[in-house]
Amino acid sequence: MSDESVDTSKRQFLTTTASMVGAVGAGFMAVPFVSSMQPSARAQAAGAPVEVDIGKLEPGQMIRVKWRGRPVWILRRTEETLKDLVTLDSQLRDPQSKESTQPKSAQNPARAIKPEYFVTLGLCTHLGCVPTFRPEVAPEDLGKDWKGGFFCPCHGSRFDLAGRVYKGVPAPTNLEIPPYRYLSDARIVIGDDEADA
Repeated sequence: MSDESVDTSKRQFLTTTASMVGAVGAGFMAVPFVSSMQPSARAQAAGAPVEVDIGKLEPGQMIRVKWRGRPVWILRRTEETLKDLVTLDSQLRDPQSKESTQPKSAQNPARAIKPEYFVTLGLCTHLGCVPTFRPEVAPEDLGKDWKGGFFCPCHGSRFDLAGRVYKGVPAPTNLEIPPYRYLSDARIVIGDDEADA
């Protein structure tokens, strides 16, 4: 057979068609591998914002929720507690929270969007232990100057009821404030802060 009698258009059509089918097949085979690199639904949910009802929280009461696998505390402070906060500045390492982690909306003396409600991660900034909530005033083990706060039993770090760390303890910074926002007077979302976005 001579070169002139070969139909190159049929050969080119078959080559192009086979290449296209092969590319589509390779694409379908790649989908499971690419989607396996995406976070699972459980992992996505673990980092998702958490909605919390604070409507039934009484003054002086604290509730605990989890966000991203970490404890978050929501404390409804009393008027007396808020008045006491300003009297503690001389005993605190960072009373103005300049070296601490909090959203812009919580960069104020109460470290909160609304002073009455305090939202914080419940992890000591020293080594990540979970401090205990110690709302009592002047207990024997914490001294006559204690006006309520959080005490870390691991290494003795102390924080006031705005999560500000006392001087002379191992914790280097104030308790961390997670991003959060109010949906209404009775509901907040932790892990979502539109104002700081």
